Amino acid sequence: MFVDSVTITLRAGKGGNGVVAWRREKYIPKGGPVGGNGGKGGSIILRTDNHVVSLEGYRNRRLIHAGDGLPGAGNLQKGRNGEDLILKVPCGTLVKDAHTGDVLFDLIEENQEFAICKGGKGGKGNACFKSPTHQAPNICTPGQDGECKEIELELKLIADVGLIGMPNAGKSTLMSKITYAPVKIGAYPFTTLYPNLGYVHCPENTRILIADIPGIIENAHLNKGLGIAFLRHIERSSMLIFVIDISGFEGRDPWEDFQVLRHELEAFNPELLNKPFLVALNKIDQEGAGEHLAQFIEKFPFGKELLFPISAMNAEGLEPLKGAMEHETVA
Repeated sequence: MFVDSVTITLRAGKGGNGVVAWRREKYIPKGGPVGGNGGKGGSIILRTDNHVVSLEGYRNRRLIHAGDGLPGAGNLQKGRNGEDLILKVPCGTLVKDAHTGDVLFDLIEENQEFAICKGGKGGKGNACFKSPTHQAPNICTPGQDGECKEIELELKLIADVGLIGMPNAGKSTLMSKITYAPVKIGAYPFTTLYPNLGYVHCPENTRILIADIPGIIENAHLNKGLGIAFLRHIERSSMLIFVIDISGFEGRDPWEDFQVLRHELEAFNPELLNKPFLVALNKIDQEGAGEHLAQFIEKFPFGKELLFPISAMNAEGLEPLKGAMEHETVA
């Protein structure tokens, strides 16, 4: 299951207690205090890992606890430190305060670390309180509690290109033809239920990472259909590709579909409309596509060089589209 948002409580380890201990040996008349300090509690560290693709591992975990420090012992023995807990998350994970919504950190690079909860300090044994005027201190201190935070982890995929389209526009078919990603393809709406990632291999050993976003319908920003659950994944994309079913299947108007998609992006985040974009006019092999294609080109107010008539099913017109993607993202 693809999980891109979880709320969890993190608790760092408690420091171990200091102890009161005395050195009592038969031939040593002035042994004195030898109580050791407690070990410090383990901290909780978030670390990005490219092999982790979602937050699924934390879906059923509400409280995560690092190791506690052990108490000190006699003969000046310090307690063992609690073990730090490293939580692996995908690149592109936002760390937020669950109560205020403030962004604490943005993990966008591989092997990037953020110490989210610091372990508590260990307590002091009575040996720490010995002084020339206080030779036999009978006191020690307890270990401190570790930090506790309730946080929200929100994943925003980091991709070069985001594919956007209505359900059944052919995004998954296009994805399967230009990448090696195993995607689900079906002749029914909402075949894609979670984002898919795949690489397009370009000349000179360059690669373009593409994110296939589940189908968007009118009023998605009001939580219709799959709602806005996955729109966050295109916020980090360098460019967007609108995949439009140009065949007019079931009486649909391709131009109206394009307008709806742009409106939904604007309602979610107006900055998305400022990103570079291309338009893949898919299914040109279908009956009636030619008429709709001519009407779309006539109404299109942007540069005609942004339009790419294709047939993803027949792999027709894909090379010019890939070349334009490479030009926008790699160049």
